[in-house]
Amino acid sequence: MEKITSLAKRRGFIFPDSEIYGGLANSWDFGPLGAELKRNIKNRWWKKFVHERPDIVGLDAAVIMASEVWRRSGHLKNFTDPLIECKKCHERFRADNISPIAIKKSACPLCGGALTTARQFNLMFKTHSGPVEDTSTEVYLRPETAQAMFVNFEQVVSASRRKLPFGIAQTGKAFRNEITPGNFIFRTREFEQMEIEYFVRPEEWKKYFDHWLEEMKKWAADLGVRANKIKYREIPKKERAHYSERTVDIEYSWPFGQKELYGLAYRGDYDLKNHGQIYHDLETDQKLTPHVVEPSWGVERSMLVAMLEAYDEEQAPTAETDETDKRVVLRFPHWLAPYKIAVLPLLRKPDLIKTAQQIYDQLRLDYICEYDETQSIGRRYRRQDEIGTPFCVTVDFDSLEDKKVTVRDRDTMKQERVAIKKLPALLTNKLKSVNV
Repeated sequence: MEKITSLAKRRGFIFPDSEIYGGLANSWDFGPLGAELKRNIKNRWWKKFVHERPDIVGLDAAVIMASEVWRRSGHLKNFTDPLIECKKCHERFRADNISPIAIKKSACPLCGGALTTARQFNLMFKTHSGPVEDTSTEVYLRPETAQAMFVNFEQVVSASRRKLPFGIAQTGKAFRNEITPGNFIFRTREFEQMEIEYFVRPEEWKKYFDHWLEEMKKWAADLGVRANKIKYREIPKKERAHYSERTVDIEYSWPFGQKELYGLAYRGDYDLKNHGQIYHDLETDQKLTPHVVEPSWGVERSMLVAMLEAYDEEQAPTAETDETDKRVVLRFPHWLAPYKIAVLPLLRKPDLIKTAQQIYDQLRLDYICEYDETQSIGRRYRRQDEIGTPFCVTVDFDSLEDKKVTVRDRDTMKQERVAIKKLPALLTNKLKSVNV
């Protein structure tokens, strides 16, 4: 984790929020590379689960919803965690994260001070809508993206004319006032979700639960996650969310322990019934309340697991000498890499720069590319390896005569000479043919 967090800041993936003013604990900004990585994940997810499926439509709902939504959904009453506070150092903990021995002894794990008894703490962020701050203007930042898909259910059915089974998909921000956020971007108070509410006939929920579990396995593999790092944990009733009748957590072996990566829940008819939403089958004139299977993915956790899985170190020869040094490389699947191609003039010479910039201007019309002319070519190769760029295109003095460039592969470090006029087609084939 230390290596990943250092790399993330140094190379422009993730920055501490408001750092010039001391920072805000467990709040993060996504830099140039992080913004591209997030966008690649969300775009791939949307393409896979919305554009490529005829049974799913999209939604983009407001972050702030009427308070009645959260009363009907049960969040005002049930969306809580048990809070314990140390009477001496005043540190706060989730009671379920404290060892039973510490709770039994009522001893703070940090300073040994006495602990308060556990009380339930609501995780929703409360604010006010409008200029007057009283109970009549209280609203909440959404703690999940799901509820908008439930309250808009009948309108989506009417507008899209979808028949059961079908799903509504949404990506967007959610907010949870976590007692103990941490582990970099693993648990934060502001995060992005990618969720699907899949509506089925009551007797068919098990079939579609199994279907979505398989789809989530495929997504993890697509992201580059090794199967042996994944565990599937059936969540017992006492640990499930108040709306869930069955939940399977897809857990990953993080450096800080085995914890949730994604989740799959069977919500029954809890939400639609509470919001008074009905499905009317016009062909049979049947009215029913569909049941819901909910696969849920976190964007930040997807980023973090992708970086952890892609991170590699090896001894490799340098570009300038026969000696070896440590090479750090992010072996992202090609679709996930923030930059697909880097264009590099061998030296900062006007003729080389002019040719390299012409190639860059051509390639960036189709791919996210980087142009770099600073430092030695070896250092630039290492920099591109460290941010996961699959291919480097180097313009040297021979390029001015033979109209060819050198294409270097990130994973193998092999190089080949390619005619400039054939370069776009060759790179397109390479980016699509392997490690996609």
